[in-house]
Amino acid sequence: MTDQAVVEKIKAKFSSSVLEVKEYRGETTVTVAKGDIVAICTFCKEELDFNMLADLCAVDGLDMGLDPRFLVVYNLYNLTDKTRLRLKAPVGADDARIDTVCGVWGAANWMERECWDLSGITFNNHPDPRRILMPDDWEGHPLRKDYPVQGPDREPYQGRTV
Repeated sequence: MTDQAVVEKIKAKFSSSVLEVKEYRGETTVTVAKGDIVAICTFCKEELDFNMLADLCAVDGLDMGLDPRFLVVYNLYNLTDKTRLRLKAPVGADDARIDTVCGVWGAANWMERECWDLSGITFNNHPDPRRILMPDDWEGHPLRKDYPVQGPDREPYQGRTV
């Protein structure tokens, strides 16, 4: 199935949820409303055969002027015809939450934990919302653009003294 056919099927089923479609260098990105992310991912898996969640991450658009500030990015792969699709869901900084897709792809479990740990995006109804990379007592989320480079409660690096 071509990328255009995939996009048309998503638009036909979720017309009010598709916010934007972009193609760049042969890669298709569909930006969708966060409230329908589980239904759209389920549709992509069950109807469009995107049976692998290759990656899930967040983009902090603080320095790019994105509004809403964050994008949760889902990179999907169809193992049968070897096609890729990228879904993006905007998430605001004041309510950095989105529903979990662990029920669609089991691999989302660790990816969502990493996304929360590093970027501070909370995944509603996640089965195991614990830190995965940082220590349990770590404060903040290091991949946020407003996170202090030197880390919490540390003096800024002054450079080599000798």
